[in-house]
Amino acid sequence: MFRGATSLSLDAKNRLAVPTKHREALQLECAGNLVLTAHPHRCLLLYPQPAWEPIQEKMMALSSFDKQSSALQRLLVGFAEDVSLDSAGRLLVSPVLRDFAGLDKEVMLVGQGSHFELWSMAAWRAQLEQVMQDDGFAMPAELEGFSL
Repeated sequence: MFRGATSLSLDAKNRLAVPTKHREALQLECAGNLVLTAHPHRCLLLYPQPAWEPIQEKMMALSSFDKQSSALQRLLVGFAEDVSLDSAGRLLVSPVLRDFAGLDKEVMLVGQGSHFELWSMAAWRAQLEQVMQDDGFAMPAELEGFSL
């Protein structure tokens, strides 16, 4: 399980150093082989390759004639890139994905259980601000009656 939010910096070569606490798990789970792709919220998703494969299969099973399905296929699968952790635990973020998510030097890596989200710091702060608004905590119907 990947948990926690970590403020990170892209280095001069646009590499991201994955926090040490996650490196060992990624090495064990997928030998450091990951998939980095775009998300409709203008962040990036980082999946261990084995966790990504069933998602890609489901996406590609959708009809390419359906406008919404094909748009999601283009986004999620079309932007997907295989990336690997180097010996120092870093991964390279391509110019295309950096541009999509508006990444510059300061980024946030946010654990989401099976994967991570990668946000530009500005987008992350805007996202948090939106969630913290009065109606930001509206629960989806499937969580009705849920409590923490």
